[in-house]
Amino acid sequence: MAVRVGFVGVGGIAGAHINVLSKMEGVKLVAFCDTASERAEAAAAAHGGKAYRDHHDLLREQKLDALYVCTPPFAHTDAEIIAAKKGIHLFVEKPIALTLAKALEIRDAVEKAGVASSAGYHFRYFETTAMARKLARRQKIGMMLGYWMGGMPGVHWWRVMKESGGQFHEQTTHIFDLARYFAGDVKTVYAAAATRALQEVPDFDITDVGTATVEFKSGIVATINNTCILGGGVRGVVGLHLVCKDLLLELGFDTLRVVQGNREETIRGTRDCRVAQNEAFIKAVRDGDRSGILSDYADGVKSLAVSLAANQSIATGQAVKVKA
Repeated sequence: MAVRVGFVGVGGIAGAHINVLSKMEGVKLVAFCDTASERAEAAAAAHGGKAYRDHHDLLREQKLDALYVCTPPFAHTDAEIIAAKKGIHLFVEKPIALTLAKALEIRDAVEKAGVASSAGYHFRYFETTAMARKLARRQKIGMMLGYWMGGMPGVHWWRVMKESGGQFHEQTTHIFDLARYFAGDVKTVYAAAATRALQEVPDFDITDVGTATVEFKSGIVATINNTCILGGGVRGVVGLHLVCKDLLLELGFDTLRVVQGNREETIRGTRDCRVAQNEAFIKAVRDGDRSGILSDYADGVKSLAVSLAANQSIATGQAVKVKA
């Protein structure tokens, strides 16, 4: 039987998953929910299934095997909890919540129900990430340098702190998570940020430049920087550099530059990370094999806690201990 999949949130990131799932054998897209009803209706018209405006109606009417929750941070309310209680497996896009309290509530519901879960940290699924981890295991990582340098997304909620959580929380969470994937759990975070260039943007109340110093329990230290001020056609860059003894690894968007001795090599991945991410989740739903899921919901909570600690540090001017 086909795996029956529903969506709560049918915006841009959901479209990437829908595109992959619609091409997978043994997957049936049966329901699409969005507060912008025209988006849900368009998805249903393109892929079959039924459109909804309220996720409560979807979860009451539909018999699902898996639910994808692809909403903005502020819109994570009770969909995951209701689904978990019904035994529905969960794929939750990052950032997985706006607050740690809500994320812990969802985590506990997922664990109690025993359903499979996957958090949407797709950088873990790049082929080059796997290559870098293999190389890094042969060395001792000393420090890391991370960055997310880009422009401001066009959606209104992104520029509103109480809806997105700001750039550390909404975008740079990818880099925090990738750093955790190499270095383990985080001990403390100290961050500073400012609004330097986007003051005139309507309703903009987040910072547009920032940097965080991260201390890991393993002893590794990192600095992670971000900005959303790049415009005018300037192409943004994202990445994480790992500085090891006698080895430098520079991860970009599915690229890996390896510098060792007098040898330098740049490698590009050949497999779509979202295909790998979705195949791993669907395999867990269909076969019960969760080994391919590289970040489940509980692990996603730990990355969420890092970005929230960065925001707290910015607000207080103090280093913050990460509790999750």
